[in-house]
Amino acid sequence: MSALTRVLRALGGEDALDRLARLSGSDLTTLLLALTRRRASALSGPDVLRQYRSDRFVGPSSIPFGVLRAAEDRLLAALPPSFDVVGLAPVVPLGTCSAVAELDQNNVLSTTRGTEVAADATNSLALEAAVRRQSSADDVRLAAVQRVVRAQMFEGAGRFAHFTLFAAVSAGRDRGSLAFERQHFDEHIALLREACGDVEVRVTVLDPRFEVVRGSLPADPSRRTGYYKGLCYKVYLHGEEIGDGGFTDWTQRLLGNRKERLLISGVGVDRLASL
Repeated sequence: MSALTRVLRALGGEDALDRLARLSGSDLTTLLLALTRRRASALSGPDVLRQYRSDRFVGPSSIPFGVLRAAEDRLLAALPPSFDVVGLAPVVPLGTCSAVAELDQNNVLSTTRGTEVAADATNSLALEAAVRRQSSADDVRLAAVQRVVRAQMFEGAGRFAHFTLFAAVSAGRDRGSLAFERQHFDEHIALLREACGDVEVRVTVLDPRFEVVRGSLPADPSRRTGYYKGLCYKVYLHGEEIGDGGFTDWTQRLLGNRKERLLISGVGVDRLASL
């Protein structure tokens, strides 16, 4: 018997989940808030401390704050003036990962108020870029540093349940002949090199037309591509992967316009700082 089946039977039947799913957003929030309050009222200070000691989501980073801050400052200092640095909220609309980036909802921490804890700063920046593109014909360049949380199990140095991401996105309209793609790809690669030093960028071309965008950078035909379109890349420092990026269709789907273009790049600040 699966854990879900066992829980649903305890709640009165296999259709309990369907009944809950049919509740309106406000009614479900009311129910979850009442449930959370009742569970919290049963906890004592020692209970909270016990969870703090054992729960991988809540403990502090093992990287000293000063080391992290220095890495953040290094990344931000490398940004060209054309990028607008955004102070992102710690939560995003429910479905930001599953509907925008098409990732499993179980990989994020959902909240009781119709939101989810930010799991990828590029998702948040894509939402903001879409909003700005609605009111501007110009290309939009955004960047952020954000502590994010992911529910997958990670192992190894610089791989934690919560970690800091540096993210940069460039959004705009197709100009033909891959002009947008070539310009912004070159900008992102130059930014990554300026910020991270002697990095190796390995490029996976998903559409033969994007060979002209890749240029002389080494090809990496073996990687799994996930949500990227056209071209994607990984960034390595001293042989360790510290970031990745590529073109996505997120703003196309958010705005309902196939002419929209979006390039994203992300660097794991904890990974960078640990090298």
